[in-house]
Amino acid sequence: MPPKKPSTRRTRKQIAKTFVLDTNVLLHSPVSLNAFDDNHVVLPMAVLEELDKFKTQSSELGRNARESIRKLDALRANGQLSKGVTLPGGGTLRVLVTPEIGKAGLEEDTPDNALIRLAYELGRKGERVIIVSMDINVRVKANALSLDAEDFEHEKVNFDELYTGYTEAVVPADIIERLYEGQILDSFSAKCFPNMFVKLTAAENPDTQAIARVFPDGSLAEINLAIDTVYGIQSRNVEQRMALELLMDPSVSIVTLVGQAGTGKTLLAIAAGLQLVQREHLYDRILVSRPIVPLGKDIGYLPGDKEEKLSHWMEPIFDNLDYLLRKFQPEPPPGAKKTPRRQTPQDRIDQLLDTDILELEALTYIRGRSISKQFIIIDEAQNLTPHEVKTVVSRAGEGSKIILTGDPYQIDNPYLDASSNGLTYAAERMKELPIHGHVTLHRSERSQLAAFAAKYL
Repeated sequence: MPPKKPSTRRTRKQIAKTFVLDTNVLLHSPVSLNAFDDNHVVLPMAVLEELDKFKTQSSELGRNARESIRKLDALRANGQLSKGVTLPGGGTLRVLVTPEIGKAGLEEDTPDNALIRLAYELGRKGERVIIVSMDINVRVKANALSLDAEDFEHEKVNFDELYTGYTEAVVPADIIERLYEGQILDSFSAKCFPNMFVKLTAAENPDTQAIARVFPDGSLAEINLAIDTVYGIQSRNVEQRMALELLMDPSVSIVTLVGQAGTGKTLLAIAAGLQLVQREHLYDRILVSRPIVPLGKDIGYLPGDKEEKLSHWMEPIFDNLDYLLRKFQPEPPPGAKKTPRRQTPQDRIDQLLDTDILELEALTYIRGRSISKQFIIIDEAQNLTPHEVKTVVSRAGEGSKIILTGDPYQIDNPYLDASSNGLTYAAERMKELPIHGHVTLHRSERSQLAAFAAKYL
């Protein structure tokens, strides 16, 4: 028997990596310190200086900075941070002073350069160093120095494989006929998630088709044909029809709608809200918010009361309300007494606000609230981090329904992208829950110009 070859397996200690974290990682998610398993985490002193600058803010960034600092303070009980302390999830944490090295291009005393210089020095000492930053330029500068750098992947989803909310299947014609007759099928062979839709095509005749919905118990039924027009708005394509099905179902407590500009996400959500609040009285009011201002930023710098301040950020919502109320304003019944003038859409919007049917709220003030029996619309949710989406969704009380809408291709937050924003994160992570429904809308219905702009620009 030939002698055994010596083992080439390396120990855990030998293969451990050293992750040097940028400030934006901690500001994005305070739990990031525990996201690196049994590896080593290093924080440059410059990161603590930057956290100190954010800690007094009343914004979400300020809260995350304070929480990160508290976590670091608690870790002091495990030893000296400069020598390394054990993290609760495994691995170690060190806080190190940036060395002075004469590396061309990094002489300027900036937090980014301090981080890169420290990573460079640790690499020279033989550590397997990886810079973790949500700042693209930091990653580019690190790469220029032959340092490994990556984005913070802990709360990311694969956007190219994002759950769309529907699938297609070819089935025997008798299955579609049974659905046409109103039968509910006990199960469906394809892997499906609760409240997912299936575009069925008959194997014998491709022209025979049906749209069915998978319910949380696994049963399959044709979509509710009565839900095609809501508050005067008629669905213009199959995806909008699916969205209306979810928006009008009170058993679906959270709906995520993803789509490019003009696909009808916000319009459908508002129309469903008006229908369910004004006409069917399933909810007490519609609460609308948009994170045009980053979550938690104070709006006190604008003149006027809260409604006047918010009106600047809510213009897209008013545009949709104006369209709904202008196009579908009911005509007075025959013989009715004529009024001096008919109400304008703006009059009716003001009436909705005055009677508390519609409420505009800044995300600043959602933290700490318990919002019960309301139809909550968070527009432009792609500008929220996963942690901020958790904060918003956790405010929904008993009997409330929350709608998250947005376009992952139009993100204003410099540290988020199509894979890391809160909207796509929520859509992917909640897809197996029976109270969640999702639809990705592709076709722009706003106008031909808007459709061309979304496609070609």
